[in-house]
Formats: sequence, structure tokens, C-alpha cells
Amino acid sequence: MDRIAVEDIKIERIHKDHNVKNFQSYEKELVDFLIEDALENQNNQISVTYLWFLKGELIGYISLLNDRINLEGDLKEIFHQQKIEYKSLPALKIGRLCIDDRYLRRGVGTLMIEFSIKTALEIFSKYSGCRFIVLDAKRNANNDPIHFYKKLGFKELKIRKKGTTPMYLDLANNIKFSI
Repeated sequence: MDRIAVEDIKIERIHKDHNVKNFQSYEKELVDFLIEDALENQNNQISVTYLWFLKGELIGYISLLNDRINLEGDLKEIFHQQKIEYKSLPALKIGRLCIDDRYLRRGVGTLMIEFSIKTALEIFSKYSGCRFIVLDAKRNANNDPIHFYKKLGFKELKIRKKGTTPMYLDLANNIKFSI
């Protein structure tokens, strides 16, 4: 299958007129979130969900929210050596990321991560501190996304708990992206 190019994607913030009921994913929990909670969370200023369209068809979504990363263990020592003595630092969290089953392994997930990084860097350059992107990689029977995120530069923060692995990406690295 061909990779999907960023210029072919249209990204929109979810709103009440979007029809999301036909979105398909083996991740039922993520489909339920999109249908039942994404717009309400946005209306309550908890997260923002961005819908990704290809030729008018919804192919995925990503929800972003503010967070922080606690500096523990190795991270605490790394920042201590840099004379940064805070207990936590600001982060942008990828709360949910889901791609329609028909568009898996075509580069959409990578584009969504690049979109998140661009968003975090824009927050930092214009509005507020933002040092990291964080997420909780969730394993299931069909998928273990940790390798995917590691390939994009994320590191594991803690040992797995309850099927999820907290991960982070330090935005201080000089990163180039296509979005």
C-alpha cells in the first residue's frame, strides 16, 4: 500500500457537525471515545481532538491535552546535571491516537506524531513552556506500539503498569519534521 502524504490530509478540530459514527478500528475503546467523549471533552476544555481526513473520508484522529512529566530516576539526574531542579516539567500529552483499520501502516501515525511535535513547538514558541511530549502506549492483543514510538524518538519513562507504558519525547532535541 502507498504511504499517505501530508499534503493529501485535511485536519479539522472536531465539532458537532462531524459524523464520526462510521469510524472503524479494532480498538473499540478508541472508537467509543471518539463517538461518545471527544467532543464533550473538548467542550469542557479537557482535550482537543483533531480529525484527519483523506479525500473527505475520516481516516484517524488524535487528542491532545496539557500535562507534565515528573522528573524521577534517570531523568531527575539528567536535569540535575543541567542545573534544572524542578520536580516536573511541562508537556503536551497525546491522550488518544487512532487510525482507521483500512489506513494502518501507511504513515498516518508518523504524520500524527509529527503534527503533535509541531503543535508542542508552537506552544513553546508562542504561548507557554513545553519541554516534552508524553503518552501512555497501550498494548493489546493486536498491537504493541512501543516499538513504533521508540522509532520516532520516544523513550520509556517507567516500567509497564496495567498494560500501558508511559513514554516521553524531549523537545529540546533539534528535530526536523514534514508538517
